[in-house]
Amino acid sequence: MARETLYRRNAVREVLRAGRRHMHRLWLQKGLDEATLAPFKELADALGVPVQYANKEKLAQLAQDKGHQGVVIEVGGYPYASIDEMLALARSRQEKPFLLLLDLVQGTQNVGSLLRTAEICGVHGVIIQDRRAPDINATIVNYSVGAVEHLLLAQVTNLQKTIQQLQQEEIWIAGLDMTPDAQPLGHIDLDRALALVVGHEGDGLRRLVRERCDFIVKIPMRGQVDSLNAAAAGAVMLYAAWQARGFNGAR
Repeated sequence: MARETLYRRNAVREVLRAGRRHMHRLWLQKGLDEATLAPFKELADALGVPVQYANKEKLAQLAQDKGHQGVVIEVGGYPYASIDEMLALARSRQEKPFLLLLDLVQGTQNVGSLLRTAEICGVHGVIIQDRRAPDINATIVNYSVGAVEHLLLAQVTNLQKTIQQLQQEEIWIAGLDMTPDAQPLGHIDLDRALALVVGHEGDGLRRLVRERCDFIVKIPMRGQVDSLNAAAAGAVMLYAAWQARGFNGAR
């Protein structure tokens, strides 16, 4: 079984809270304020995860990063899910399916930020490609502030075929792009079974992916800059779709 090392307090806390991975050992830094470390130890104890203390240098060696914040955990690989599990989650919540598809979105910060927003907005799952896209590693976990640990995330080989599969499930596919045929956000009813597709930072959606979409949406702009980055544009669309659902489940 693959073993990974995750670190920083937010990421490790969400790994423990989610409890989805196999957890080998939690490492805590000697000499840190006990009030800071106690919540991590309590979560680990409740899950039966061994806890070990070590100095700052040892934790930096384990994490391969000096910015570990005194908390490191050794875990199994990321537990990818299936599309069927995502649709089952939607049914269990008695909600219309709400999915996010990433079409060759590059950069761990972009991916992590999108996953964080997707989890906050209550999507039932995120679909990425198993090639030419980053794996869920410690960097993405950190950029998502641990949110990816609470998400159902599937890797697929062919995004076009996946879109067809979703359409057979009566899910509408909304591509985010700035093509001439794109309809402005606010002109489309997003309160439906929906999968949002966000494309590459510079190139947007690939042609075959764009042609498979049921409609293309663009975000209106007013200033001199002519585009948002992928993470920002995706966040706008995710919140717009959640708002169309009446911000269901908001706290």
